[in-house]
Amino acid sequence: MASRMISAADLDAAELAALLAFHAEAGVDWLLEEEPVDRIAEFEAMRAAHAARRSAGSAAAGQPEASAAPGAADRSRPAPSRSAREAAAPSPAVAIPDGQAVADAAFVASTARSLAELRTAMEAFGGCNLKHSARGLVFAEGNPNPDVMVIGPMPNADDDREGLPFSGRQGIMLERMLGGIGLDRTEILLSNIIPWRPPGNRMPSGPESDICRPFIERQIELAEPGHLLILGNFAARFFFGSTQTIHQLRGQWRDVVVAGRKIPAFATLHPQDLAAAPISKRLAWQDLLAFRAGLGSQP
Repeated sequence: MASRMISAADLDAAELAALLAFHAEAGVDWLLEEEPVDRIAEFEAMRAAHAARRSAGSAAAGQPEASAAPGAADRSRPAPSRSAREAAAPSPAVAIPDGQAVADAAFVASTARSLAELRTAMEAFGGCNLKHSARGLVFAEGNPNPDVMVIGPMPNADDDREGLPFSGRQGIMLERMLGGIGLDRTEILLSNIIPWRPPGNRMPSGPESDICRPFIERQIELAEPGHLLILGNFAARFFFGSTQTIHQLRGQWRDVVVAGRKIPAFATLHPQDLAAAPISKRLAWQDLLAFRAGLGSQP
């Protein structure tokens, strides 16, 4: 017997709610985008930008660019649609992470004299390709001169949508975790190593991390926190310079050196880790108790 696809119109309110909850637990962040996305136009824009850079490089080297026979391109592929041409025209060239971009990021970060200035500088910075796929910058939020600064790896879909770190369900979970040891979100500073959400929540590449390092280190330098709480595998490896997992790095005090200043740092599991493996909540709770106890004893 042939099966029939079930439409949303066939479900009642309770069934729809259950279906949405299932997708949320499975990690689906978006069902539909707010605006239609023409992926073909994006590809055409990237290819045009690549061709322009290649042409510029050939001209600078004094080499004529190879050209096809007249009309060959027209015969080999159809002309782009109007929507593709309109989308391609204003699209900026994709910024590929490289050594110059890292140097530019370091210079931009060093010129900021406050967190507000740093935010403005990062919003204008165009040297990281992640900026072009994210909705916007997700900057540090909270107490600008905290005793505790909490740092995660990168924004998720909720953060990207709200423009704030640790938004949505993970933010609520983090607030409960911190509240359990007497810390309030308004008293601390929250931030991420990567300020722009990577496409599909993928892990940042090495060059992307190198570009973003001056920005997070400058945030720490300007905020002058007394202690750092590092969340998750990526963030722990980033700050501790280790290839070990968060389960090996968690629960211990270490020093992180930023601008010549040693800051006591403590790593534990990220709220996303706890959502994926609720059994790990007991480990996180042990870590938080140890972190709370160490706040008074660390120099």
